[in-house]
Amino acid sequence: MVQLAPAAAMDEVTFRSDTVLSDVHLYTPNHRHLMVRLNSVGQPVFLSQFKLLWSQDSWTDSGAKGGSHRDVHTKEPPSAETGSTGSPPGSGHAQEEDDVLGEEAQGSLHDIIRIEHTMATPLEDVGKQVWRGALLLADYILFRQDLFRGCTALELGAGTGLASIIAATMARTVYCTDVGADLLSMCQRNIALNSHLAATGGEELVARREGNGHKVCFCSFLDPEAPFSWSQEEISDLYDHTTILFAAEVFYDDDLTDAVFKTLSRLAHRLKNACTAILSVEKRLNFTLRHLDVTCEAYDHFRSCLHALEQLADGKLRFVVEPVEASFPQLLVYERLQQLELWKIIAEPVT
Repeated sequence: MVQLAPAAAMDEVTFRSDTVLSDVHLYTPNHRHLMVRLNSVGQPVFLSQFKLLWSQDSWTDSGAKGGSHRDVHTKEPPSAETGSTGSPPGSGHAQEEDDVLGEEAQGSLHDIIRIEHTMATPLEDVGKQVWRGALLLADYILFRQDLFRGCTALELGAGTGLASIIAATMARTVYCTDVGADLLSMCQRNIALNSHLAATGGEELVARREGNGHKVCFCSFLDPEAPFSWSQEEISDLYDHTTILFAAEVFYDDDLTDAVFKTLSRLAHRLKNACTAILSVEKRLNFTLRHLDVTCEAYDHFRSCLHALEQLADGKLRFVVEPVEASFPQLLVYERLQQLELWKIIAEPVT
């Protein structure tokens, strides 16, 4: 996450003192930021194309084009025509980035993920941008297809929906959740843009439903007139079949981190089956006046929440926490920093 002031090099975007811009967008050449519309709150929306760095044959062999029915159900997060994932200088992906930004003829349609997003937002709207942690999580999902194939999964704080869209190429159902109708509408558009990735027999990825996100009080969103409300059938399906929970880049604020961990614990206790949670976080260094030093306060709080969850003893579940080594293949174009981490939490019944 980068704090920015006005810069001539990016004069197509207006910055404020509290503006933040994802590194994914920061290193994307300016001429590739094609704005496609304004969202409901007047923010410019852009479109980027993310290329999967594998052959059409391997995509077919992986089962992403075949298999059972896949749904994506939305819960609030983050449009434009030719963009890219943006690879910083020296990252070794300059050529791949150039390929991504060409016409779709540069590669198969099934190698391209199209994501609408905003850029240079206030902190409260960072979910409308694409972050490296989501790309790392997407890489892991592609690597662990055995874990996701045929499952029911729930993403917390899905943002633009990129990781959920990748998961939906393997999962039976993905509940893609966040907070805010404008954000969910953007996510819904992204699901529609990528329906080709899970097209089987004419079926499409489907975006529905809004959840409470932080509280996960599903029963308060049963208004059938609400555009993203839950149905009783979906709530039952969620609790009866979900085995995978995942989240990326939602640990930058202590209150939000607390809410996510409370939600994970509550869901794990209510799900019918044992579940696994995969969390992606970037360890960000910030200079603070309080310490007059460079610290990682948000990351430190995330680690303390992991420890507290592991120590939780209520006689019903135990939580096994372990880091995931980021040595799996990189299939999306981004800079895989050392500060990017994945953590796995396995919730098991106490016997």
